Amino acid sequence: MQEYWEKYKKPIDGKPATVAFNADFMSECDTYEYMYVGFVEVDLKNPKEDGLLHSDELDMIAQIEDRLEMEALRWRVGKYVGMINTDAKVHFIYYLKLDFEWSNAVSEAMKHFDYTYTYGSKEDMQGEVYKKLLYPDIYQWQIINNHNACMQLKSQGDTLEEKRAIEHTLHVNSVTKEPLLNELITKGFLLLEEKEAEVEGFEHTLKLFRKDVPEFYTIDEITLDLIALAQKHNASYDGWECSVVK
Repeated sequence: MQEYWEKYKKPIDGKPATVAFNADFMSECDTYEYMYVGFVEVDLKNPKEDGLLHSDELDMIAQIEDRLEMEALRWRVGKYVGMINTDAKVHFIYYLKLDFEWSNAVSEAMKHFDYTYTYGSKEDMQGEVYKKLLYPDIYQWQIINNHNACMQLKSQGDTLEEKRAIEHTLHVNSVTKEPLLNELITKGFLLLEEKEAEVEGFEHTLKLFRKDVPEFYTIDEITLDLIALAQKHNASYDGWECSVVK
């Protein structure tokens, strides 16, 4: 079965980082099937000035990634769940059923490469490393979804340069509905539809629209502001949609 992976950027310890993670693993975090988290930390030979992976080294790191996953499968030690690139290093992260053969899997993989590396493992039965280090927060998830939606628009011939009505969906309860609506209207949004919510924990679903350009960073700014506004009123932001403009 093909796994669902995503990638995003965030600072870690004040330094830029790119994070790739297996989004499907969240459903397995609390099953206690995987009792340990294992890591392999590889020192980059030619990182960019910001410590991130240079294109010249991309192919070799991909080969290491593939070899580690192959050996993990061969030794049946666990599941590959994420990779972090920061501070001139790449960290490969696995969840392990048991960790006594982790060293065998790592050494068998890394003997094929002339790279300095360290590895280790620790108990993590509730997936804390995955949840806190790899898995994105609500804002990071929205940026991922925004960029996926923009790429989908571009694939249909949209230049992402023209203003058009962009519809946004929010879920809210009666006690904070009017204050939320008032703030949204102040920001230039118009109410398109209101209906009974089908989302647990909320009474109303609101659909609003405003004319904007769905360009990558513009839509990030708009949606992150809407998430913050929703949280202020104990509501939930549930994404956007728009028509294709060619």
